[in-house]
This record gives sequence, C-alpha cells and structure tokens, in this order.
Amino acid sequence: MDLPITFIQRTRPLLGEEWEDFKKSLEEPSPVSIRLNSKKIDVNTCIEEGVAWCSKGFYLPKRPQFTFDPLLHAGCYYVQEASSMFISQILKQYIGNEAVKVLDLCAAPGGKSTLIADAISNESLLVSNEVIRSRANILSENLAKWGFPNVVVTNNDPADFAKLEGFFDVVLVDAPCSGEGMFRKDAGAINEWSEANVKLCKERQQRILRDVWPSLKAGGLIIYSTCTYNLDENEQNVQWISEELDAEALPVDIEPDWGVNPSLMNGIPAYRFFPHKIKGEGFFCAVLRKTGEDNPKTRKFKPAKEKPSKTTLSAEARDYIKDKENHIYYQNKDSWYAFNKSLYPDVQYLKSALHIISEGVCLGEYKGKDFIPNQSLAMSQLLDKGAFPICELSWEQAISYLRKEALMLDNQPKGYILLTYKDMPLGFVKNIGNRANNLYPQEWRIRSADIPREEVRVI
Repeated sequence: MDLPITFIQRTRPLLGEEWEDFKKSLEEPSPVSIRLNSKKIDVNTCIEEGVAWCSKGFYLPKRPQFTFDPLLHAGCYYVQEASSMFISQILKQYIGNEAVKVLDLCAAPGGKSTLIADAISNESLLVSNEVIRSRANILSENLAKWGFPNVVVTNNDPADFAKLEGFFDVVLVDAPCSGEGMFRKDAGAINEWSEANVKLCKERQQRILRDVWPSLKAGGLIIYSTCTYNLDENEQNVQWISEELDAEALPVDIEPDWGVNPSLMNGIPAYRFFPHKIKGEGFFCAVLRKTGEDNPKTRKFKPAKEKPSKTTLSAEARDYIKDKENHIYYQNKDSWYAFNKSLYPDVQYLKSALHIISEGVCLGEYKGKDFIPNQSLAMSQLLDKGAFPICELSWEQAISYLRKEALMLDNQPKGYILLTYKDMPLGFVKNIGNRANNLYPQEWRIRSADIPREEVRVI
C-alpha cells in the first residue's frame, strides 16, 4: 500500500516501534463483522466469534453475498465495522435502562443509529439526522428495517438543532473526517488524503460541535468519534470541546485484552483502535459530559399544527400493532402513523424546528375503501403478525419478492398477506387470486442480477 509521505511523517511518531506492525496490518484483508438485532434475533444462537466490546457483534470467517440474504433485508442484522461498535460500551456504562432522548447527528447510512436503537430502552426517543437528502433516505430505509418504533429521521444542518435548546440527553457526533482509518477498506481514502484536508476536517468538526452544543442539556453526554488517527481531529478536538464548550471528558471501562489503545495525549481520556492491535479498522472515540446549567429562559416552540384527518383509521388497522393502548394514531398527508403516546409531544416539538423524513411506524394509507399496509409496519418490532394471513417463503421466492418480481402464491386467501422468511417478516403482497401484487418498495428492491446458485445463509 502506497501511503502518502506526509501521512507517514505525521503518523509514524505516534506509533513509535509499532509502526511496522501497523503498516503491515494495512496490507491484510479487512475483517467482516455484523451486529445482530436483539429485538428480532436471539444473540445467543450465533456461533461465530464475538466482538469483545459488543455482546451483539460477531465476526464472520469470510464475506458472503449479503445482498442475497433475506434476513439482512428483514433487519435481523446490520453489517457494521467492529471498532465502531464500541459506542455500545459507552451507552451500557452511562445510560443503561434510562429513558433518554438521543441525537445521532451524522447518522447515514445508519450503523450507529441501529446500534443506539438496540441499546436504549423502549421508553427512549432516537433522532437520526443526515444533512444530505439522498443519504437521509438511505438512513430512513435502514432504520425502518431495524424496526425500532420510537425513531424520527431528520434532514437538517447541525445548526438547526441549536433551536432545540437543552432537549437531548445524549448527542453522538460521528464526525466527517479525513478517513485515515479506512485506508485498507477504501483506496479512494488514500487518494483524497492531504494535510490540508485534515485541517479542513478539524475546522468543520469544531463547527459541527459548536452548532449542535446548545441542543444538549446540562449534564448530558456527547459522544465524539472519528475513523482517523491524527491528533488534530481526535485528542485536540476533545481538548477543544473541554475548554471551549465547557465539558468534562469521562473514562470508559475497557478490558486489557481488548487491545484498545489509550489516548495519545496525557490527561485526556479517549480510546483508539489500531488495526494491528484489534480485529477491526481505525477508530477514535471519547465521551464528555456537558457542565453548567440549562438556560431557564429557553424558548419553547408551539407544537406544529396538524391538519384535520380526512379519514378515520379503522379499528382493524389499529390492531396491526402490539401495545396499541400506549400509542397514538395520527394522519400525516395521506398516511397513518403510530407513535408512543408519552413521546408524541416530543415529535410535535421536533416538527416545529426540523425537516422530518420519517417518524414512528407508518401503518399505511387509504386508497378508496382499501387500506394498504406500509412496509414500515412489516419491519416494525410492534407488528402484530397475527393481524394478517402469513405466507412463509422459500429462499428463491424471498429473493424474487425482494427483487420486486411477480409472485404466485398457492392456497392463500385473497387480500393483504404478510410474507415471511424463516419466520421473519419481509413485507406485504395483495393476493388477487391468479397472482399477487408485490408491494415491496421500488427504491428498496435488489437491483443486482448476479443471483447465487445456492442459498445465502449468514446467521
């Protein structure tokens, strides 16, 4: 691997005698790891090697054709780099089962958001944001598949969150960075690297942190992470947060045999992942607590006005979800949604300040007298599977469905049918007798025609 000379000059002194081991590790294949959705899959059934700092993370011996595993599309697991799963250790130590409001500020494509969703309580709220609209749509898709019901996906600049003063208990800033930790996974990252870009990233990271800071309540936690090695974007920024934004850096419990490297600056608790010491990519992480007090004069937004519903949601549609007594049903444009009653005022508050891409569980919409169930409902952890006739698919049928091809279903009633694969919901069809209309979202479909001859099994 041809590393930039300036990168070598900057990084070699940080590693000292470990430099050659580090350089050699960049020539090795990247490990493949996944994280299971514990709300859908029993993590104890996985027999693969576990990720030491994340009980739901596992390494695979080789990289399968993930695209052709229906369980990936069902949200049973997420393909995530192992080092970044360290965020779960922070949440476990400092949040536990508390009911919290969490913002994942730079969330696309969704790995850390799905991790947060799996780690926080059912009474917690997750706001996942992405500033680039096309990436926000991908984020929304991945979170819908994960099925956590108390989530709102937004498409906003970090500065927009300043209006939500003192709203969040936890803010994760997985900051856009120079990407040094991705060198062996992405050759393009090497070509794009420069000292000038490191400086630009550091300044952008500080702007992002300053912009979002007012939205974090006093005593709340900010988790700051990058996938880079240099001091500029890492420890120096942690020091900047402490001094400029008035925060206290906190320690995280780690085990010696994990291979996690301590901070490279004295007096700053932070955690570094080097590929020659751990089974994963380059990663940096620190957690800080906001000191001071909240402003008692914080301006409150009035809830966004909702237009009167054009229709009434039927009792049958209300029964599509479990725990329906604790959820509120409402119409947004043509679709009907369900959201946790206790958290719904927060959703209204968010709508006053932010651009919402998706929220809660979209149940479906009426077309004439027909209520068409939405894909979000099929993926949701709240889905009551008993509300629909169920048709279990073979692997071949599941791939056809996920490619949005026509299906023929034998011995099935007419109407809306929930399709499953290995008992996991994949989505809906409308059976009209001689054929079934495929309702899988067009933008989610498998586009690749390189279908393997044998069933792909990952877990």
